[in-house]
Amino acid sequence: MNDSNPVVARLAAVVKRYGSLIALGGAELQLRRGELLALLGPNGAGKTSAISLLLGLIRADAGTVELFGRDPQAIEARRHIGVMLQHAELPPTLRVGELLRLTASYYPAPRGLAETAELAGIGDLLKRPYARLSGGQQRRVQFALALCGRPELLFLDEPTVGMDIDARQKLWAAIRRLLAEGCSVLLTTHYLEEAEALADRVCVMAHGRMIHEGTVDALRARVAIKRIRCLSTLPLDTVRSWPEVCEVRHEQQRMHITVGEAEAVVRRLLDADPHLRELEVQRAGLAEAFSELTRDADIAPDAQQREAA
Repeated sequence: MNDSNPVVARLAAVVKRYGSLIALGGAELQLRRGELLALLGPNGAGKTSAISLLLGLIRADAGTVELFGRDPQAIEARRHIGVMLQHAELPPTLRVGELLRLTASYYPAPRGLAETAELAGIGDLLKRPYARLSGGQQRRVQFALALCGRPELLFLDEPTVGMDIDARQKLWAAIRRLLAEGCSVLLTTHYLEEAEALADRVCVMAHGRMIHEGTVDALRARVAIKRIRCLSTLPLDTVRSWPEVCEVRHEQQRMHITVGEAEAVVRRLLDADPHLRELEVQRAGLAEAFSELTRDADIAPDAQQREAA
């Protein structure tokens, strides 16, 4: 991602409190034009507060919140965004085409109905009442409503919940098309494979703080774990006894080995088993890196509390 691209959304040293609860404690975030940033974190990490601030739904107690360099509540900024929240209440009796025309009427230069329907994959739903759609179909309509105003910044909060695999893949393709057109996307998702497939950068939150920000590869690199898969005649106990091996098991006739350093184990496998076949080495996935980061973040406050005591 080119750092020369303008920043379209920013949090700087943001603090948000709800009574005695600190939802955000000095949060920092930047999203640039044409970039997809995945905002990840366990429940209660502060993701909803961060998005609500950028949407202008709540105000920060301290720090700076900007949308296109403006106050997020300014109409000049809000005209350029599209929003797909996790929960949406829409008029149940209106047909899908009517919902799209109504929503598009709020924007100065919206997409045409046919273009929006094609992009969101809902051309076959336009004449159907919203209340008669399945949950996955309703999510696709909500996505169409978010993009019909031709937004420069799209907020997607758990967009593929309730969708089947085919619908999810089509939505991913639509997101990639929007990014290619220069649209920016702020994505929250519990499907880590979704962030892995789409994100230019990920921002991991825990306890109201951003604990990691960077590319998916940079996040993976923070975890030393590697996984080796192979077809081998070696006994599990033999491989388990090697000092570099953390875990070994059989799964679907293959040996699965978890290691900190793969090269030494691969050499030992090749030396010990002349019949070794289908050898694969994989680095840690995003899910493992995310789990390790958030686990470390959970340990840190506990340690601080013990020191204070």
